[in-house]
Amino acid sequence: MKAFKYILLLLLVIIIGFSIYIAVQPNSFEVKRSRTMKAPVSMVYDNIIDFKNWKAWSSWAEADPDMTFTLPEKTQGVGGSYSWEDKDGIGTMKTLAATPSTSITQEMQFAEFPPSNIAWDLKSNADGTTEVTWNIKGENLPFMFKLFSVLMGGMEKQIGPHYERSLEKLDSILVADMQRYTIDINGITEYGGGFYLYKTTNANSTNISSKMAESFGAIMQFMGQNGLKQSGMPLTVYNEMAENIIMSNGIPVKERVKIPADADVSIDFMPKMKVLKTTLMGNYENLPKAWEATMKHIAEQGLEPSEHKPFEIYTNDPGLYPNPADWKTEIYIPLKD
Repeated sequence: MKAFKYILLLLLVIIIGFSIYIAVQPNSFEVKRSRTMKAPVSMVYDNIIDFKNWKAWSSWAEADPDMTFTLPEKTQGVGGSYSWEDKDGIGTMKTLAATPSTSITQEMQFAEFPPSNIAWDLKSNADGTTEVTWNIKGENLPFMFKLFSVLMGGMEKQIGPHYERSLEKLDSILVADMQRYTIDINGITEYGGGFYLYKTTNANSTNISSKMAESFGAIMQFMGQNGLKQSGMPLTVYNEMAENIIMSNGIPVKERVKIPADADVSIDFMPKMKVLKTTLMGNYENLPKAWEATMKHIAEQGLEPSEHKPFEIYTNDPGLYPNPADWKTEIYIPLKD
């Protein structure tokens, strides 16, 4: 009997000691993780700000296939939310504030524990990547939250690895999305033609993009100085497509305009003509594949190109479409009637 009393006393001492240990644990916690994403900041922001995207890159969902997600009518932007349920309980997340492509503030409520503050900080790098920092803070923690934290090994151990894996998955999803492309042979059609200001230059496969940018910039500057308005999307006429590329980068205008003798910009007219049209949706780096598919189609169908030079039209502005998968380019091969 005496031994039993000693055991009870020992257990009581242990319980009291453990309770004191829990009670003196910090009243707050913070976990932070960062990753450099290989995607532009607007793409990163657009994914994070809409909770319907979260399940795809959530490490918690990856670790627990039985976790259920509930999406309300509003999931995007300030006021957007979602909830989940797993073996540990029910949680909710809500966006409280957001500055596009800069920061997002959210609140997470899990089970009966007090809410935690979530913060995202996004910084665009010069090379087009994005520095992403994901932070969670909790304050005024009650005894039961401290107990849960201690039993689970601490919030750093409980949350940190999940944040790291989630950021890794988000990065891979964005990169894969940027690499999407489609090539469609639209078939034979008629191109309406028109006037265009142009600048001819030489390029190769390594500098063609920078050369195009220089030419389009010079033409836009000339148009601004002379009050000329653009009447169509930029285009490139390929005079030669060998290893040494000779191209005329142009911008359509409504009518023939007088070009000063000392200007490095010229004007030309493209007539109405029969063409084979191909559309590429995706990064410009996929253009060689689109050209290869187009020329293969011409050979297979026995089509005969005319004396007019082939050309590309860039039908949307990459500056307005951060995801290269959304860039649209039309290829035209003039055909004999």
